[in-house]
Amino acid sequence: MAENKTQVSQANVVDFIHGIEHQQRQADAFALLNIFEQETKLKAVLWGSSIVGFGSYQYQTADRKTHQFMRTGFSPRKQNLVLYIMVGFGDFDQTLRSLGKFKTGKSCLYINKLSDVDEQVLRKLIQLSLDEMASRYPE
Repeated sequence: MAENKTQVSQANVVDFIHGIEHQQRQADAFALLNIFEQETKLKAVLWGSSIVGFGSYQYQTADRKTHQFMRTGFSPRKQNLVLYIMVGFGDFDQTLRSLGKFKTGKSCLYINKLSDVDEQVLRKLIQLSLDEMASRYPE
């Protein structure tokens, strides 16, 4: 199996979150940790130095190398919170319409603070993403 640049770390997730200087970002990270644990039913692990991930899956790139990465997760960055919806957002237009204030990248959902989004809609989005991941990458 080929190595991804971002690997599972042995660092403690709670210690990592406690180390976040921005008070609101730290509070939001603890809230997201709770939300993701409830929705995924998985234990959080730190990927690299700053991504809180849940579950894992293997995928193969065009060059036939097999890689492993998290199924979903988040990162409390300085400028915003990044939530990783690994399947992208193409099938989730309806859900996103009622989420609140956010921006998206290919597989990243960017929010400034957790209060900018509807928590129940966020939970639904996480679950929809996990369902699609299970369909594409069965465990």
